[in-house]
Order: sequence, then structure tokens, then C-alpha cells
Amino acid sequence: MRVWRAGRVVDPHSVIGGLRKGPGDPAYVFDAERRTVWRATRTPDGPVLLRLTPYAGAVEAEAWGPGAAWALDGVPELLGERDSWDGFEPLPQHRVLVDAARRFPHLRVPRSRAVFEAMAAAGIEQVVTGKEAFRAWRLLLREYGEPAPGPNQQGNRVLMVPPSPEEWRQIPSWQFLRAGVENRRSRVVLTAAARARALERTLELTDGAEIERRLRSLPGVGVWTAAEVRQRAHGDADAFSFADYHVSRNVSYALIGEELDDDGTAELIEPYRGHRFRVQRLIELAGVGHPRFGPRKALPTHTPGATHRLR
Repeated sequence: MRVWRAGRVVDPHSVIGGLRKGPGDPAYVFDAERRTVWRATRTPDGPVLLRLTPYAGAVEAEAWGPGAAWALDGVPELLGERDSWDGFEPLPQHRVLVDAARRFPHLRVPRSRAVFEAMAAAGIEQVVTGKEAFRAWRLLLREYGEPAPGPNQQGNRVLMVPPSPEEWRQIPSWQFLRAGVENRRSRVVLTAAARARALERTLELTDGAEIERRLRSLPGVGVWTAAEVRQRAHGDADAFSFADYHVSRNVSYALIGEELDDDGTAELIEPYRGHRFRVQRLIELAGVGHPRFGPRKALPTHTPGATHRLR
């Protein structure tokens, strides 16, 4: 157990909530009453269960398992200590952003240092609805993860550590299909698993463009997937989610009241270079998005996972 005194207000869930894959994520539990986060993850030293509880100006961190020391050492980075707002100043005409920056001054971009884990999750999330992706993640972790060390029973859920790269590679193709993950997306996960060590070495780099280049050298990894990994594993405050179905339209609508495509939004947010993901995240927290009409997109029925009942 360690106590980290940040010298600022830190709410762990508000910082690392983006690491959670839906409310039923087997690797993440949030106790709203105590504002406590329980997170199961895999470290270079082995699996770990991490508990983060905020107090006035401090966070109490406790960890169990072979990766406990590694996880505790990384708590400041995980909670955004390396992130800085220096150079970020919302333009006065962008009222939504001005207000969001005022409402969420303690927002930080986390750095999980778990590159392959972020890549596996992003690969599963490609080109599908969040609901479908979260369902697949939930099923695969329940089937192929391992119970987290320590007090892993939280409420009615047992926290599960995501599979190791080797364990991902041993999952049969039909089990991916059973979870609703077609070959296109499962290949991204399996290719990343084969290159896991090289992926983790990107943590040694500081140039976001070079990190993106190396991530995108993997077949099936494009600008969106690379951004998702950089946001979570590398703590990159500039990794805007281009090529997302909603993000550019949400951001442009929030800033100027007009829906733009990726090219138009890139030009619009160019003054915020270095902080473009911060802009995206602040607008997400503000809850402002482009108007949506008609029914939600239906979940697909062309894979076995569409009708498979989760356990």
C-alpha cells in the first residue's frame, strides 16, 4: 500500500474511466459510494489487482499480485501526473470548451503503460458499436482471463486479468466468432499479440508521430486504433480520435454549431495541437454532441455472438 499526495484534487475514476470497457467490464469495478476504482491488469512482472481510493489531496493505492510493485510505482502516471495543461488555452469563441475547461480543471490524461492491452481492446472495438465491443470484451475475459489476485470479489463480480499475448494467440477462431468478433478484428488482436514486446517498447519514445507510425505498421491498425492506444497507454493528450463515426461531428458541433468531417475538424482544432485529445475529452465530459435522429444502429446478426447468451 502507498499513499500518493498529488498536491491537487484527483478523482481516479474521472481520470482512468476511459480504460473501462463498459459497465460490466470484468477488469474494472467502480465503487461510486467510496469513489474507489478496482482495476485488474497485466504487468511485465505478472498480474495485479489495483485499488485506488481518493482522499483530500491524496490517493491511497493498494495492490496485490506479482505486479504489485510495478503497478504502485506507476500510480502517478496512471493518474495523469505526466500530463500538463501548459500551452492549452480555449479560444473565447469556443464557449462550450471554455466552460468545460472551467468545469473540469482537474482532468488529466492517464498513462497506463499497458500498450498491448490497449491495442487488444481497440482492435475488438473497431467498426462496431460500443455495446457490441463491450459484450465481446466481457465474454472473452470471462472465458480466457484469469481471476485477479487478492480480494477480487467485488459485489457480484469477480475481477479478471486480461489474457497475456500468448493466451490471446491460443484462443480458437470460432471462439472469437462466438463472442461476435469477426476475423478482420481478431486478426488485429492476434497480430498485436505476436508483436507485443515491440509494442511495449514504444513506451520508450516521446515523439507522438513516431509512436503512431510504429503502431500503424501493424496490419489492420489505422489512425483511430493508434489514437486509442496512445490516449490510454502513452498518455498522449494530442491523440485525437479521427476516423471515428461520431467524434469529429461531436467536436465540431460543440465548437461552432456545425457538423464537420475529419478534414474540417482537423483544421478547426489545429490551434489546439498538442492538446487535441484534451479538447475531445473535455467536450465528452461536457456531454455536448451533434444532434442524432432516428433509431440507434442495430447490433449485427451475422455472427454467432449476436445471439450467444453471455455468462
